[in-house]
Amino acid sequence: MSIESDEDLAGMEQAGKVTRAVIDGMKAAVQPGISTRELDELGASIMRNLGGRSAPKHVYGFPGHNCISVNDEIVHGVPGARKLASGDLVKLDVTVEVNGYMADACETVPVGQIDKDSKQLIACATRAFWAGFSVVRPGIRAFDIGREVQGTVSAAGYSVVRNLSGHGIGRTIHERPTIPNQFDRRCSDLLTEGLVFTIEPLIAIGTSRTILLRDGWTVRTRDRSRAAHHEHTVMVTRDGARLLTA
Repeated sequence: MSIESDEDLAGMEQAGKVTRAVIDGMKAAVQPGISTRELDELGASIMRNLGGRSAPKHVYGFPGHNCISVNDEIVHGVPGARKLASGDLVKLDVTVEVNGYMADACETVPVGQIDKDSKQLIACATRAFWAGFSVVRPGIRAFDIGREVQGTVSAAGYSVVRNLSGHGIGRTIHERPTIPNQFDRRCSDLLTEGLVFTIEPLIAIGTSRTILLRDGWTVRTRDRSRAAHHEHTVMVTRDGARLLTA
């Protein structure tokens, strides 16, 4: 969406604050032995207490409140009985609706002690986000963000998951423009002041090819290599950009 009024700005700010609170609450509870369902229920409770609800459940009928993906699962993991173990990487992907406005963010969180490769993967996803964020300003095109993300990921020797991308957000989860994680001339939307979207590098240690699991939601790497995901909702400002889910 494009923010056109003080009401729009206040609505997006509140959705961003609730999204951040849900991630922070679940992140603090991550430990070996907790199930992804328990994390999801905690996130849902925080959401409700702050006046929000799960946007994926509301818009798409997602069978959970938050997308929780582990290790080779890249995105859209369905919460369940799986218990986290030391060494796992868990992606906490939260999209909240508050009073008709939606915000979206994700962090990849280590469970207990993780190996060096996993630490470097998380760090790369975070750097790639900031690389994309650093070029945001009115007048650039969506593919300019993708160019920066791809360059950062490729320099570290990892793969961008090419069939997943950032997106406009506001009144529903997925709006224009598409924000690619690689240079793609098809994603040529011009960024304008007030435009709101997500930047979300999704990267893997191995192949960029994916598989959709039988649950119809969870996407994992085809070669079972580990993946990381770092995401914020961003608003274009006159001089650059602002995080709404910081």
